[in-house]
Amino acid sequence: MCLSALFITSKDGEPSPIRLATGDVHAVSLAHFENATVWRARFSLPADRSSEYDWNGETYRVAGDLTGDFRLAYVSCNGEEVGDMAREGSERNAMWSRLREAHRRQPFALMLHGGDQVYADEVTEGHALSADWPDTLPRDPSRAALADLGHYLRERFFARYAALYDAPELAWLAARVPSLMQWDDHDICDGWGSLRRSRTYSPVGQTLFAAARESFLLFQQAATEDDFPARFADRSGAHMGWSIHMPGLRIIAPDLRSERTRRDIMGPGGWAMMEAEAVRDLPGQTILMSSVPLLGPRLSLLEAGMMAVPRMQKYEDDLRDQWQSRAHREEWRRMLLLVRDMALKDQHNVAAISGEIHLATRAVMDIGNGLHLHQLVASGIAHRAPPKAWARALGALSWLGENPLPDHPIRVACLPGQRARYVAERNYLVLERQDSTWRAWWELEVSGATPALQL
Repeated sequence: MCLSALFITSKDGEPSPIRLATGDVHAVSLAHFENATVWRARFSLPADRSSEYDWNGETYRVAGDLTGDFRLAYVSCNGEEVGDMAREGSERNAMWSRLREAHRRQPFALMLHGGDQVYADEVTEGHALSADWPDTLPRDPSRAALADLGHYLRERFFARYAALYDAPELAWLAARVPSLMQWDDHDICDGWGSLRRSRTYSPVGQTLFAAARESFLLFQQAATEDDFPARFADRSGAHMGWSIHMPGLRIIAPDLRSERTRRDIMGPGGWAMMEAEAVRDLPGQTILMSSVPLLGPRLSLLEAGMMAVPRMQKYEDDLRDQWQSRAHREEWRRMLLLVRDMALKDQHNVAAISGEIHLATRAVMDIGNGLHLHQLVASGIAHRAPPKAWARALGALSWLGENPLPDHPIRVACLPGQRARYVAERNYLVLERQDSTWRAWWELEVSGATPALQL
């Protein structure tokens, strides 16, 4: 396993080296901020057994055996749109604490983060150019004013990531479980890519995206613009989709934000990556990380109804974010066909895991030949659950069914042990391989762990 350890120090500080049996590994500085420096140390640990490393007088065990039985954790939506920085820590990180205790009982080999690792919606507040983003924009800001905005946003992104990573529950886990991350809209701003082009392609919008992108690379990938990790499909960075291949398992994480427009979820680079994965010969399990759910109810009906009510039109970007949006129907079919072909090629089921909706749910698409696409939604790890009435409304909508591909019906199903199709509780997902068989279960904040679902 090729790993990166991320450090944040005072501006003039420097982290102690990582100590391995093979020698010391010293960190290199990646970025400087007003009062801090971000560092990275790259090193390798075995992928066929558990191992450890030492840092600052403490030993960190890593359950790195990816060749036999192991467990993965999946989390998403680590925050809230308003007031997240002011929340009390033990309440905010209650599910992180539960995940930490689960790791102590039986270690996780990897932690998958499915989007909205940080809620950056408030970073635009307090600067003259972005204070009313995205409703009002300056007509012709000067280069000096945009440079000042870029500096302001960069420091605000830093403050949020630093505060999140300083939380003891997450910090403890992140030092012991390797993380693989993809981003979603709140890592940039609410609805990025589904907003009007006059917003996202404006000088202010592009300045915001640049600051968010640099922060994503630094704090979620321990990387810089000229130093992408090997797992990324596009070394130019036009999109930041990646894939990992290991014995009997492939994890694919397309980037659903970098190339997104109001008409397109992915651009040429993202589709080229997915098409290349579809023709690979990779027996075993495929896990597709889709930051927004790939399977779900007929949200296009809800979208049409909302557009007919002026007060509800402000939620248009939330529904346009979804694969099921009327604007993305053909693209949705294209992705489902690729996933179907992956499954039929190697005769294995595919699991799509997603966050985004702040609820726990699942769905199934019949692929044929006895194979299925399982959609598992776990959201969120820190975002508080929406009203139960919203979960019931989505459950009622799901009874209508959906059939974007002929002969491949989609069914929204209840979680194991639950009577409702959508569960309004904070949650995370566990995926486990035992004797080449995969199963998954949800850890729900109130209801506890669900029975396991065979994949």
